[in-house]
Amino acid sequence: MSKKIRIISLIFVTIIILGVSYKNIMKCIYPLKYSAFVEKYSKEYDLDKYLIYSIIKTESKFKEDAVSYKKAKGLMQISDVTASWGGKELGIENVDIFDPETNINIGAWYLNRLEDEFDGNLELAITAYNGGSGNVRKWLKDKRYSRDGKNLQKIPFKETSDYTYKVLKNYERYKSLYRK
Repeated sequence: MSKKIRIISLIFVTIIILGVSYKNIMKCIYPLKYSAFVEKYSKEYDLDKYLIYSIIKTESKFKEDAVSYKKAKGLMQISDVTASWGGKELGIENVDIFDPETNINIGAWYLNRLEDEFDGNLELAITAYNGGSGNVRKWLKDKRYSRDGKNLQKIPFKETSDYTYKVLKNYERYKSLYRK
């Protein structure tokens, strides 16, 4: 028996002995961290909480001190411009974007605005969250990317295309794991 097969067999037997189910393993990979804030702001901004979890997982992997190469910050990777704008709109003084509640509040508020801007089209809102709403509007007018001006057949930024795919995949996983 090869070493690889022995290791896989050992892992499988360990899982059976410990009674750890596939679903429990997946729940460790797709956690519900910061649930009090996610619940609060998903209700306040009429968003599916699993969408917020999906964005946090994709953006920061639940690391509240995460900073991207583009300087987006915190759990939902909020840019300084969006943090300032959201803080003003929401009446938050001295925005600490690394504070989980503040970050989730502004991120959910922004996602809600994008969903409204794109008439409830979740995929476009997610794409705009990463690639910018101006770019999405421009792509919708370009026949290379949109046949009908309402949906994107192609996202020209690879990073944004990959991001949209990951968020939607994570969203489906969260819903299948946690919805009753």
